[in-house]
Amino acid sequence: MLLTVKCRYDATRMIRSETVKQILEHYRVVWALSHAQGLMGWDSETYMPEEGIKGRAVARAEIAQLIQRFMLDEKFVKLVEKAEEERDLTEVERGVVRVLRRDLRFYQRVPPEVVKEFAKVTSEAFVAWRGAKEKAKFELFAPYLEKIVELSRVIADKLGYEEHPYDALLDLYEEGLTSRDVEAVFSVLEPGVKRLLARLESAGWPKRHPLEEVPYERSRVEAAIMEVLELVGYPKGRFRVDVSPHPFTIGITTPFDVRITVRYRGVDFKEPLFSALHEYGHALYELNIDESLAMTPVGTGVSLGVHESQSRFMENVVGRSREFVGKAAPILRRHLDFLSKYSDDDLFYYFNVVRPSLIRTEADEVTYNLHILLRYRLERLLITGEVKVRQLPELWNEEMDRLLGVRPRNDAEGVLQDVHWSHGSIGYFPTYTLGNVVAAMIYFKHGRVRELVAEGNFAALKDYLRERIHRWGSVYPPKELLVKSFGEAYNAEYLISYLEQKYRG
Repeated sequence: MLLTVKCRYDATRMIRSETVKQILEHYRVVWALSHAQGLMGWDSETYMPEEGIKGRAVARAEIAQLIQRFMLDEKFVKLVEKAEEERDLTEVERGVVRVLRRDLRFYQRVPPEVVKEFAKVTSEAFVAWRGAKEKAKFELFAPYLEKIVELSRVIADKLGYEEHPYDALLDLYEEGLTSRDVEAVFSVLEPGVKRLLARLESAGWPKRHPLEEVPYERSRVEAAIMEVLELVGYPKGRFRVDVSPHPFTIGITTPFDVRITVRYRGVDFKEPLFSALHEYGHALYELNIDESLAMTPVGTGVSLGVHESQSRFMENVVGRSREFVGKAAPILRRHLDFLSKYSDDDLFYYFNVVRPSLIRTEADEVTYNLHILLRYRLERLLITGEVKVRQLPELWNEEMDRLLGVRPRNDAEGVLQDVHWSHGSIGYFPTYTLGNVVAAMIYFKHGRVRELVAEGNFAALKDYLRERIHRWGSVYPPKELLVKSFGEAYNAEYLISYLEQKYRG
């Protein structure tokens, strides 16, 4: 079993095949170009002046096309094909070949002009989305989204699928995931969450807390967040925190340079606090991948669903627990004077307010997955053409009303709230729910999470996650990794059990 391996993972020792060694030599150029793309993407969302997009969009499109050209180099393709035929490959070598075969499948089937156009449109779309959101006017973003949806349909058709075109897009973010898998998860979560919401309503679980309305000084919250990150053990030399309109994590050179962002609205300090813990969970995954896998095709997280499990585990299972409140409260009170009159119990209920809300990133653990269900259903309809882009605002509002009983007052609160579609990430959203499911699985499979948090033993938790998930990068497909580590994959019953246990009243 994977779990019994105790020695340090050494990919250089594990690469025995001369063919795979040649593959990795060629791939180093692809990695370097991707490194440049990552830096440009991070800069676009943090420090780049708005007018800079005119050149940035062209540069990123050219690099995207250059990556495709390197990947489709005849010599490289033949090396991958040769390696596929070798029978005595190590697990690492098989992982390298599997990941590259998936990449080659994309580049061989999706024409270069589509790759270039997609990179250009999404670079421009981010700036258009940001402006549209500021003005709460979907029509400013709609033309870009129409192009993105059209290109996504082309990509799905080129990649191929067995049952539904959306499955081809799901697979880009979560290897092997299909609409059937997603439907199976939501068939458990939708009724389970609604039952729990009804019970919490009758039990009088807090829907609001006074601290949600308290303004804060950004510099003080920033200082508190950095000290909380020190509490959980972030590595200062390989990690930085910046500000962006939508919090994100990026591994520039995993595991040596990983960056996160948060945002500050000036009120309700739990929002930036838990954004930081969420993104730290993502960053921790990349930071704990074995260094010997760096700059190889398997030197990053295996999928967005598994990745999201790490961020949701750190944000919710750890960060919103009573035990974590006990550890973090002294830090928060030291930096935020207004907390002096609030007890640890007050903070726990403030961190765990449950109510239907408009904004996904601010949603509580109980209602969060209903936000994802909405996006999943709309995306599938967009890809089949059953729903047109211009219909999205009204359909979004109607579905929010049906699922959560709330209705956005404007497009910024509704269809424009997420950055993902501007990035072209159609098929991404279901991985958030998969992350919640796996985070709950980790909680039950470990069995002592709350005890370790109460002890402040975050090192032991990180060691567990490193051994079970992080260190292996993309060596194994996501479902195989989860089965090896936990005995099963994507069992939504664990999430319902976790929520019912925590919110029993």
